[in-house]
Amino acid sequence: MKKIIFFLLLSASMAAQKVELIKLNQNIKDKFSRTKSLTVIDNRTDKNLGTVTYKEEPVQIKFTNEDVKNYIESWFAADNKTRGNNDIALLLEEITINDFKETGMVKAKVKISSFINRNGKYYFINRYNNTLDFNSKVTPNIPKAVSSTVSAIFSTLINDSYSHIALSTPVPEAELANYEPIVSKNIKYLNAAELTAGVYTDFRSFSLQKPQEGYYVDKNKKGRVTGIKNRENLMVSGEEIFGYVEDGKAYRLTPAGFLEMEKDGKGYYVVSSRLELFPPQNNNGVMIGAMMGGMVGALIGAAIDSSGSARRSSNAELSNIYIDPLTGEYTF
Repeated sequence: MKKIIFFLLLSASMAAQKVELIKLNQNIKDKFSRTKSLTVIDNRTDKNLGTVTYKEEPVQIKFTNEDVKNYIESWFAADNKTRGNNDIALLLEEITINDFKETGMVKAKVKISSFINRNGKYYFINRYNNTLDFNSKVTPNIPKAVSSTVSAIFSTLINDSYSHIALSTPVPEAELANYEPIVSKNIKYLNAAELTAGVYTDFRSFSLQKPQEGYYVDKNKKGRVTGIKNRENLMVSGEEIFGYVEDGKAYRLTPAGFLEMEKDGKGYYVVSSRLELFPPQNNNGVMIGAMMGGMVGALIGAAIDSSGSARRSSNAELSNIYIDPLTGEYTF
């Protein structure tokens, strides 16, 4: 009898567990009708997203429809009645949410990549590959914040993939799970013996090692960088600059100024912090947009200083922040 009562209580407890649903309902209409189909390849080893604590109770995070492949493909079909010629594939690599009760922090690790499929060959377009932090001290409802953030990542990546230029290296379907080393072999900046000196307006030009003609680094008498100028000797807006290479060293423009892009066995990195790269006024939504858009929005008003010391935050713990080799975005 006791076993029956225990089973009934356990069943009632499980049934009563709270759930926060990830709703994929943002607009993903291809405005120029270039895309014919969106196919989802779910390569996640763990389909369970995770559980977080809210008001001292566990809340399970789930998609509204747990058949995620069908859910996303139906979402695309509903928003895109007029079709084009491009077949886009969305590769789900990881979506895991971890609750650290002792610190009140929740971490959401999301890795999703997009490709264009041409006759069974896949060409890398873009990806979101990062860990987002949620702090219960500043986020009133973490389950809702997590679900809305994951939804925003999907819609932002899909909308970006309609027009983003794909890389030229084909990846066979059988090797899609191992696409990164295949694609990286043909990325010039990763394999160059020495980086090409000059000013780069975006990550793509840096990746191809094609500096902008007529642009140059302007310095004062002390040798500090005061800005980037064009051939008309006019100062160029920070929003138009990725960074520059000088004496074989690469410097990237950040909200803390120009920081050197150093390199080790794991890849390129800057010595900085999340707080420096994404100042407090930026919420996770802005951070997602900045990561997808080459930090354009996050650089408004950034200091131009090759040392970066003028804007370094005394409250930030500096560490190696690595740069995604395929997208140029920061990875945490």
